[in-house]
Amino acid sequence: MPIGIRRNVFMATVLLVAMLAPAAKAQSDSAASGRQLFTYRDGLLAGAVVVTSLLIRPLDERFAARLQDSSTQSNRKLHELSKLVRTTTAPGSYIIGTSMYVVGRVTKDAHLAELGLRGTEALLVGEAVGGVMKVVFGRQRPDVEPRTSNGFRFMRGLTAGDAYHSFPSGHTLAAFAAAAAVSSETTKWWPNTQFVIGPLLFGGAAVTGLSRMYDNRHWASDVIVGAGLGTFAGLKVVRYHGAHPGTRFDKLLLSGSFVPVGNGGHALHWMVLPGVGLSGRSR
Repeated sequence: MPIGIRRNVFMATVLLVAMLAPAAKAQSDSAASGRQLFTYRDGLLAGAVVVTSLLIRPLDERFAARLQDSSTQSNRKLHELSKLVRTTTAPGSYIIGTSMYVVGRVTKDAHLAELGLRGTEALLVGEAVGGVMKVVFGRQRPDVEPRTSNGFRFMRGLTAGDAYHSFPSGHTLAAFAAAAAVSSETTKWWPNTQFVIGPLLFGGAAVTGLSRMYDNRHWASDVIVGAGLGTFAGLKVVRYHGAHPGTRFDKLLLSGSFVPVGNGGHALHWMVLPGVGLSGRSR
């Protein structure tokens, strides 16, 4: 078997394992809760991402060359847009998510607090998976000379630094994780918004991926895999909590409230366990 085909088969296998390995345990957990966490659609999503990334990979260098063309790179507005998108995604996504959570807790808006929490959870899960893959695959970024899209080396990302953390795209993963989590949550609460919020969030996430290619930091296949992993992470975080309501994690982070006290101040009461709470006062 030719080396290129063997490499592609190896990549496909690793990607499928990375995206679907938790399924066995999750299925048993979900069966106990009465709601299935992993479905056949997850297999279809994983398969589609793997196939698309393998089809795109031979074109990685062509896309990179086109986006680094002098006529494209000389566009000042594109540079400004790329910087804005990059900053909004990271660290912007974390700031937005935690801010929504805090405001939701202070104003007693349960939906807003849960939205911020789920979005941030999805970001953390996606970043953890993506970070491990960057180390394992050790792929060379497109701005490293001599440029080659075949620059994979097992575990090189552990010692060679950021220049070999190209696969997958972390910014794209974060953008799609947040988009998937937020759109999934809002669709449950406000079904009529699914054709508005979803397209807006995923459209913005797609622009994030393009910006990373425009900045010469990622290959097209990095972006495709990052988008798939991020979407998977966001959907599974929301579905997990739907299948396992009232976890200790949620009771700890979603049960606090500000209660007025007699001296004109407020007390923060936080339930840790049923019947056990922590309180703090402020003026």
